[in-house]
Amino acid sequence: MKKSAFFLAALCSGTLLLGSCNSDKSADTTATATTSAPADTTAAAGDMAGMDHSKMADGAAGTSPLMASMNEMMAKMDAMKMKGNTDHDFAHMMLEHHKGAVAMADIELRDGKDATMRQMAEKIKADQQKEIGELEPIAERLDSAPTNYKPQDPADPFTAQMKTSMDHMMKNMPATVADPDMNFNMLMTVHHQSAMDMAEAELAHGKDSKLKEMAQMMIDAQKKEIEQFKAWHAKNAGKMQSAGAAYVCPMNDGGQSNAPGKCPKCGMDLEKKA
Repeated sequence: MKKSAFFLAALCSGTLLLGSCNSDKSADTTATATTSAPADTTAAAGDMAGMDHSKMADGAAGTSPLMASMNEMMAKMDAMKMKGNTDHDFAHMMLEHHKGAVAMADIELRDGKDATMRQMAEKIKADQQKEIGELEPIAERLDSAPTNYKPQDPADPFTAQMKTSMDHMMKNMPATVADPDMNFNMLMTVHHQSAMDMAEAELAHGKDSKLKEMAQMMIDAQKKEIEQFKAWHAKNAGKMQSAGAAYVCPMNDGGQSNAPGKCPKCGMDLEKKA
């Protein structure tokens, strides 16, 4: 990856999108670090080609504690040097990705109110910490693994698939809203999808049987949780209100605006927020 080129700042996706999100790091510390690493225009040895997501946290993405946590995770991953071994690089990147999930879960447990989202945060934290414990010895074992792909070559199949996974995360990064539970729901959905995409790349190009087995387990578990996130989201559309919206839809479908007008979702007249 280019320096500040694989995972931003901000599952990635991304984010992506993003300081360290170690599992033992407090959510308060995570929530305050929002600085993105500047994009570099030159490829460093061992970096993965074509990965520039340095603007992930800009604009609509907002500055919520959860987005800051995503930025921290991406910055940590972005700083990694690729060895050129698919299993090694996947293991080390997924370690940081999992640590980012733990940090996001901690923020939800600190700020969230919804019982379902808090329960999911507790489960995600426990599951990711368990997998971190399993990944660490594998990653260390693979430090001496031989190279088998070209991180600097955008045409390399593994490099290309990893880039695509991050591009998808950036494209689907949601704008944050006022409700912390909804932010956790939306950003963790994107985070989970990026993990699944990375795991698919490992299944397609990895060689280590234990790591490929873990990758499949990640896909199965996180696919199920994404479905749960989407079901909750559909039932809680009324929480899709930005902090600055002055007018909202009376149907509580998430339609909102800073000025009077029609709901962009159902067409009803927006009402001034109480």
